[in-house]
Amino acid sequence: MIWQLDLILLAFVLICAIASIAVKDLLSSAIIFGAYSFFMCLLWAEMGAVDVAFTEASVGAGVSTIFFIVAILKTTRRSKD
Repeated sequence: MIWQLDLILLAFVLICAIASIAVKDLLSSAIIFGAYSFFMCLLWAEMGAVDVAFTEASVGAGVSTIFFIVAILKTTRRSKD
């Protein structure tokens, strides 16, 4: 394992996690969550857990993000604040 790469990926994971919580727009939050899952996939793959990385890429970064985006686009706001 290359510890510098692990550290960089961990920093990206933390930045995405904080940004996903801090952002006010739900669509932006869902997209940042997809990036978080992608960086977790890279982190798992770099640590040698390829099966977990593949699952994270397909379910976390792929299907979940698409479901979140579709659910956000199908809903409407009650007020125009």
